[in-house]
Amino acid sequence: MSIKTVENIKTKSSSTKNLENLLTSEFERSKSFLFGNTQLREQAMDSFFRQGIPSRKNEEYKYINIDSLLKDEFVLNVNKTITREQIESLTFLKNVITIVIENGIFSGELLSLNSLPKGLTICSITEASKKHTETFEKYYSKSFDINTDAFSALNTAMAKDGAFIHIEKNEIIETPIHIIHISTTNSPAITHPRNLIIVEECAQVKIIESYSTIDSGAKTFNNALTELVVNANAVVDHYETEDENNWGYLINSTQVVQKQNSIFYTHTFTLSGSLVRNNLNIVLDAENIETHLNGLYLTKGNQVVDNHTLVDHRKPNCNSNELYKGIVDERSSATFNGKIFVRKDAQKTNAFQSNKNILLSDDGTINTKPQLEIYADDVKCSHGTSTGKLDEEKVFYLRARGLSETSAKKLLMHAFASEVTNTVKIDDLKKYIEAKISERFE
Repeated sequence: MSIKTVENIKTKSSSTKNLENLLTSEFERSKSFLFGNTQLREQAMDSFFRQGIPSRKNEEYKYINIDSLLKDEFVLNVNKTITREQIESLTFLKNVITIVIENGIFSGELLSLNSLPKGLTICSITEASKKHTETFEKYYSKSFDINTDAFSALNTAMAKDGAFIHIEKNEIIETPIHIIHISTTNSPAITHPRNLIIVEECAQVKIIESYSTIDSGAKTFNNALTELVVNANAVVDHYETEDENNWGYLINSTQVVQKQNSIFYTHTFTLSGSLVRNNLNIVLDAENIETHLNGLYLTKGNQVVDNHTLVDHRKPNCNSNELYKGIVDERSSATFNGKIFVRKDAQKTNAFQSNKNILLSDDGTINTKPQLEIYADDVKCSHGTSTGKLDEEKVFYLRARGLSETSAKKLLMHAFASEVTNTVKIDDLKKYIEAKISERFE
């Protein structure tokens, strides 16, 4: 494979050139011993260089400054250093099956694999590529096109490890599965964790993905990608919590494919992180599918949160509902860009989308762009957005009944967020998120 020499592209910044040179060198060094198909990785790397690292001139990334992320000298090889005690301090859920991904690497020694329920397989994605080859090759990198997003292409080229989860047909996994993504580096680092989750026909499961950073004072760029396949008649309840503090930079891509009569719930909670970009793409690839998307983002300081969702209705008689809410404070900024795509054959589609925001500061920024792209004529679709400040009359009403101004505003913001938090079906997770919201509003 020949990769373009990045110095020849004069329009790129020096930081972008340096990073691309670093990636090129590491890719050529490591591609032969990384998991999966080397040819696919080469194609993905070529695609990454053709697309280039997005700048503000790219319509899909116009509201975030990727260049600010690249100013440091990054390392690509990060050792595992986390201890069981540190993991236990980060485990905010009880009675769950815990998977640890440290700096993009599956930490199997911290997972009790002997006590897994019947019908559930968990291992590293590297191991799955060798021991579960048929299933791995059937689903890996099949849910998206590497030419549609540079960071998904980069993950496909550079991923070293991650989690493989397989739920067999007709199995109901009562215990939630918690994937903890943790960054522990002491120097600026880039990681590319890759997860593959397959839920077979008539199976049910709850999956939580959390992103955290042990505060070492070093910038971490986590370019994560999860593929999730929901087969016919399966039910999946999926959660993501993002709490990477001021040193965390996260680009989180989730690619979902649903089959006939399946039901999929996904909930995204962005609690902290210097820059967070969420790409959530869901393909409804058969009839009678039900999809629910819920999101809550809380921003302050100079934090940047960018949510991009795509719900692709390809077949008739499917329903999707989407609700994202944000509370933006200080000089932070938040973006919601959601698209519902209804193809010509997707008659009898019901699709609804809503984005609501509260702006607490005159210096904050909210960009919202709900979209409908419809090519069928027998559908019910709607979208809407609203942005405003806290209702001063309601604040006055609560203060007249004895609450302080701070308590009154806190109560109103909790009420605003509750429409999303009330969709959480795992009690410990709901308590954790509500506690984080309270902490955020102190």
